[in-house]
Amino acid sequence: MLRWFQRGKKQRADGLYRYGNERLIELQDVIKTYDTAAGTFTALKNINLKVDDGEFVAIVGKSGSGKSTLINMVTGIDRPTSGHVFIGDTAVHELNEGQLAQWRGRNIGIIFQFFQLLPTLTVVENVMLPMDFCNMYAPRERRDRAMKLLEQVEMAEHADKLPSATSGGQQQRVAIARALANDPPILVADEPTGNLDSRTAESVFELFESLVEQGKTIVMVTHDQDLAKRVSRTVVIADGQIIEQYLARVFPSLSEAQLVEVTREIEPRKYSAGEVILHEGSTVEKFYIIIKGGVQVVIDQPQTGEIVVASMGPGQYFGEVELLHGGHSIASIRADLHHGVEVVELDDDTFKRLAAQSSELRASVDRTAHERARENLTARGRKVHRG
Repeated sequence: MLRWFQRGKKQRADGLYRYGNERLIELQDVIKTYDTAAGTFTALKNINLKVDDGEFVAIVGKSGSGKSTLINMVTGIDRPTSGHVFIGDTAVHELNEGQLAQWRGRNIGIIFQFFQLLPTLTVVENVMLPMDFCNMYAPRERRDRAMKLLEQVEMAEHADKLPSATSGGQQQRVAIARALANDPPILVADEPTGNLDSRTAESVFELFESLVEQGKTIVMVTHDQDLAKRVSRTVVIADGQIIEQYLARVFPSLSEAQLVEVTREIEPRKYSAGEVILHEGSTVEKFYIIIKGGVQVVIDQPQTGEIVVASMGPGQYFGEVELLHGGHSIASIRADLHHGVEVVELDDDTFKRLAAQSSELRASVDRTAHERARENLTARGRKVHRG
């Protein structure tokens, strides 16, 4: 009997989903190829993607990079040639067409760039359609629920109009209400603001933000870099391969090919709340980039005891001072005391190889290293003086 995941809640005693996946959305080694007149085309190349319950993730990349194919794996609209797609307790890649339709209708809300509203149905009838299709909610309740959703997207007054009698922005709001019809835990949006003016796009994006606050998980393809900066995480895809976004920020002069190569070599690592990652005085062998949560920089003073010098969050990094200049760790680094931290780690050789490929990059990281060392020493001297 097919078990649908229970609104994102993990069912196993070990805190994992049914198939051992840790995150709500997990794509593992996904490859997608198409046969064309010119030969086999590989749209996705060994994709590994994890999205947590309640995240707002943007998928960005150039035209033809594989963005839409990637989200089609999440929704089950397309199937991987090889690899695994786990959404909660469901192995999506194993479902047949009938099971996929039922699963998708109950668990995924899809928002398209071109709205895809049925032109012969009224606005409210379009919103009711998923409930009818999946036999969700009692028939007498469906119109009331549709009206409440239209109120949420400020379209209730247009309920009995045909889509053609509303503007593009209004149709997109109706499409969002339709995607919410069966209360899915996940919303997937493919360029949802691509055909909207900037003001309307901003309004739609604010609606997405409010939905995330209500507990929805949103995966959105977008070409709008300004909007992409406002989500909780950005996934960069190039030539069918994912680039770790913070690598791209720390090493901006590297080519996409170089970034893809390094991304393949790294695996995110979690440290629990309060766990010490580097001890003051220890040898540093890795470069760390924070991708989720945060760390505290701590020094130990004989006179005053432990001192928190600074805190760092996503996109910031540590370990570069010692790797570039030698010596031991000038402070202890520990995971945030409440939420822990998730990092990607580059070994000494990889970090130095990347830095050596660009004098501009090395100078930039070098300046940061000098500044951070000076800040730590200043804080240490100031505290010693006070003690």
